[in-house]
Amino acid sequence: MVRVSIITIVHNNRATMEDCVKNVLSQSYKEIEYIVVDGGSNDGTIDIIQAYRERISQWISEPDQGIYDAMNKGIKMATGEVIGFLHSSDVYAHPRVIEQVAQVFENSNVSSVYGDLQYVDKEDLNRVIRNWKSSPYRHGKFRQGWMPPHPTFFVRKEIYEKYGDFNTHFRIAGDYELMLRFLERYRISAAYIPEVLVKMRWGGISNGGVKNILIKSYEDYRAWGMNDLNRGVHTILFKNLSKIPQFWEKA
Repeated sequence: MVRVSIITIVHNNRATMEDCVKNVLSQSYKEIEYIVVDGGSNDGTIDIIQAYRERISQWISEPDQGIYDAMNKGIKMATGEVIGFLHSSDVYAHPRVIEQVAQVFENSNVSSVYGDLQYVDKEDLNRVIRNWKSSPYRHGKFRQGWMPPHPTFFVRKEIYEKYGDFNTHFRIAGDYELMLRFLERYRISAAYIPEVLVKMRWGGISNGGVKNILIKSYEDYRAWGMNDLNRGVHTILFKNLSKIPQFWEKA
């Protein structure tokens, strides 16, 4: 069985942390290494981690230099063959998500696996605000504004070791840069599971108003140049416009 490392990064998010932890621990798949990287919380988040410490494989609590620095710490701690991230406000859509992902890796030599994502109400996880239905990947789709939902993106650890981890110079778009680098620049193989894998509570820095959208768009544009890929403003425009139909698309 392939060993899957699931990494949760958190900082002062006591309100939803227990939901996240319990959700991971309720997964049907047994070969899970669960890693929690806390950024030095002081709101009671540590109490929740401590309450489940016997079932959490590894955890640390210390200051970090931002979200992508914390994620890189988790990657370095991981011992699994496959790495995935579940942030402290998110949950897997059902108990067999990791089992399904692991089966794809076990049955093929694919380097990455991803699926669909739903943005949901903070209080009612069954109330869908935005339905992010992805599609099979082919080289060049990023130019059309396409990208997979990062919380559903599982990657073999050897890919991180070969092509690098998250670029900490990014404030918001580090996940976009990493997936652009892996899929578009280095053309790693990818498999798509056509169903919702993750439910993400609405909010977060990338959805935090016009200013953050502009910052993210600029960082998206920078990501192309950093990876020696031909870029155009139209690509970033397509990327932002592609989100609009997701607000009324049915699950």
